[in-house]
Amino acid sequence: MESNRKIKILIVDDHLVVREGLSAMLSRKSNIEVVGEAENGSQAIEKADKLGPDIVLMDLRMPEVDGVEAMQRIKHEHPEINFIVLTTYNNDEYIFKGIEAGARAYLLKDTPREELFRAIDAVSRGESLIEPAVAGRVLDKLVELSHQTPATELSRREIEVLELIAKGTGNKLIADTLSISESTVKTHIQSIFQKLEVNDRTEAVTKALSKGIIRL
Repeated sequence: MESNRKIKILIVDDHLVVREGLSAMLSRKSNIEVVGEAENGSQAIEKADKLGPDIVLMDLRMPEVDGVEAMQRIKHEHPEINFIVLTTYNNDEYIFKGIEAGARAYLLKDTPREELFRAIDAVSRGESLIEPAVAGRVLDKLVELSHQTPATELSRREIEVLELIAKGTGNKLIADTLSISESTVKTHIQSIFQKLEVNDRTEAVTKALSKGIIRL
């Protein structure tokens, strides 16, 4: 964004006193122009289309259309518009829904004003900013997810069966090679198909190779 151009802000919150307070506070900044206010997601969509803000300051819990849906719909029509979530909700559900919907910053309403100004400046430069209290929850969730075993992960035996399938080995020979029954081989193959979401042996081998599960 050009340094001499003001950052155009649309404020979206269902509480009049919050909108007025934010508008008064932001309007004191020489590099910010509050171009409009909206009291719900429906108004936000209409005013974003009409006013062309650079940043929408978005609450999440609102009547008619909530903040997440409003961000998704605005982003679809105007990908150049950025969002800062300003809310009272800091639970995982709201944080991740807000970020997934396109929020470049996620702040709580008790955030110091200087932090809000910093977020606006950062987002206007194409950067992201999540306040420490929220960032900690995001990192905790990422660590939790990294430790989870995917439901689609193949067992060691299933990988052995798949490696033999990749070599063109039939069920009977697979059974003999692994010292298991042919019916057990068939059970493993059905499990492989289900986990990889494929319908036949060729698809299973192709997908496993592409994902690095097996190597030829």
